[in-house]
Amino acid sequence: MFENLLGQRAADQIREDMSAGRLAPSMLFFGPPASGKGTAALELARALSCEAAGPGNGPDAAPWNCGCPACAAHRQLAHIDLLVLGSRPFAPEISAARAAFLREPGSAAVSMLFIRSVRKLLIRFSPVLLEDDPKSGKLNPLLAALEEGLGDLELTVQGGTGEAEKISAAIMKSAFKLEAEGIGDHIPIGQIRRAAYWSHLAPAGRRKTLLIENADRMQDGARNSLLKILEEPPETLSIILTAPRREAILPTLLSRLRPYRFLRRDAAIEGEVIRRVFRDALPERAGEAAGLIGAYLDSFLPLPDEKLYPLAAYFIAALARISAHTLRRQRIAALPEELLLLGTHCAPIAEGAGLARPEDIREILARILSETGSFEARSFPRFLNAALSLVSEALRGGYGKPGFIAYIEIWRKYAREADAAAGVWNQNPALALERLFSGLRSAMTAAAARAPEPQAGGSAGPY
Repeated sequence: MFENLLGQRAADQIREDMSAGRLAPSMLFFGPPASGKGTAALELARALSCEAAGPGNGPDAAPWNCGCPACAAHRQLAHIDLLVLGSRPFAPEISAARAAFLREPGSAAVSMLFIRSVRKLLIRFSPVLLEDDPKSGKLNPLLAALEEGLGDLELTVQGGTGEAEKISAAIMKSAFKLEAEGIGDHIPIGQIRRAAYWSHLAPAGRRKTLLIENADRMQDGARNSLLKILEEPPETLSIILTAPRREAILPTLLSRLRPYRFLRRDAAIEGEVIRRVFRDALPERAGEAAGLIGAYLDSFLPLPDEKLYPLAAYFIAALARISAHTLRRQRIAALPEELLLLGTHCAPIAEGAGLARPEDIREILARILSETGSFEARSFPRFLNAALSLVSEALRGGYGKPGFIAYIEIWRKYAREADAAAGVWNQNPALALERLFSGLRSAMTAAAARAPEPQAGGSAGPY
């Protein structure tokens, strides 16, 4: 157990507790991204179901290559006694796993890596969770296509037909679409209620495991429903929550969980993870915030931050220019300093990336949607974060001035609303982007019209 989880003392603690028979029924795995929380949770679920291991077995019980049917089903993330819900990024791991697979298409271990990366997404669309879900009719064709694609891929690996690249590309495309259309940023109450019902059904094997990743993103009603399960968990159920920080979980929930802390691993261990799991060398550049593993995975994104950043600048500069035109039509000749700074800061960034000055709102939005593939791989939140960073950079010199504060708050408000529309309510990102543009333009021009003494200026930058 935990052979594939390197450099985490928490894994040793969990293994020791399991061997001593003191494993709690409800647990919290907390720590930074890419620290192994999800891997540990799935491995523990497998070990708890292992038919070859019994209570009180030693630390070497339930090895990864155990041949029992329960372990085989868990390795495929297809065991009926495992239920997983919660939001997390899937596209980076799927992309990196596919790249590893294409480097060694005949390797059973690497093909399993790619298949598991896709099944980590698929498992969140269990019939248990989709029951009575209005989105199920829309998602079912995608789910069927992915299952068929994974079946074809396994046959390709076994038969060596040479179709691996084509089949894996189709799987990845469908997975990105499923993630964009089916995964929200928050855990709805309906899923927790369905999980609660499932929890009280008898297990097919030794034990059930309910895994809720990023449990800090639950809606209020979902937290209350989960509390009821935690207060009286069924004897045959283990509950594992993950979160980036212990403090992110409400005290009423935390008091019923045994916490295990996962730490940021040092560069040498993270490099070894990349070499052993993805069969690849260390990345040349590693982001300090994400760590080596996070930077490595993000490097495979179809829309890296380096591409989203100038597109966000293009959006802001064009919005500043069109807002300036709107104010002139309202006979407000002296443009706000804040509006000018947004244009002059962002226009050169956009032009440097070859994004020519547009003349029409529809042209602006169409260009952004075209460049992002309609925000494939759930890149819309990262686009919003890039836009907020640019606004902060542009207005940095005016912190403390009422007008500057008002503009930053306007951007934060509308970015939050757009993020919620796409992430919580699953609104099409194209519509969310259109409403974001319209809302920001109205709010910024209204703020300028109310300002008693706007700064004089000529134009909102080159745009």
